Amino acid sequence: MPPKRKNKARDNVTLEAIEAPSLPARPLPIIKVVGISGSGKSTLVRGLRAVGYDARPVSQEHSNVPTLWQHFERTGYLIYLYTTIEAQRQRRQEVTWTKEAHLEEMRRLAHAREHADLRIDTDQLSPEGVLGVALSYLRSRRVRHAGEELASLPATGSAIKPS
Repeated sequence: MPPKRKNKARDNVTLEAIEAPSLPARPLPIIKVVGISGSGKSTLVRGLRAVGYDARPVSQEHSNVPTLWQHFERTGYLIYLYTTIEAQRQRRQEVTWTKEAHLEEMRRLAHAREHADLRIDTDQLSPEGVLGVALSYLRSRRVRHAGEELASLPATGSAIKPS
């Protein structure tokens, strides 16, 4: 039997680092914010997006669909904001708030309130205080967020100013 020959070509091959294809980044969890009109939903969403959380307002209080917050994108976290009718009247003086309308909003929001991960009574808190409570909760749960501000979203519900 003839002696085995070494494959010179194979012996001289150098291995180059092979880059693995980059995987798409996992989408950020969606944080939905629901609550009574005038409770601070739009303000909280703007604050959360400013620090990189994918927060979205849901105008559930205007809908007779109890599970509206569950529709569309998958909910990662649900934050419920509450305010009294007195605070509503103080915050949005251009709107005539009635006790009946306030109770109707609470009825429409009952399902969301029951399933919320975080409930915040905004009556005695400044907008910065509400944001602080939400951030404390999200950070304690180590919720992923972008390292930069996310684009703002169009206004919804009562945040839409008449022209």
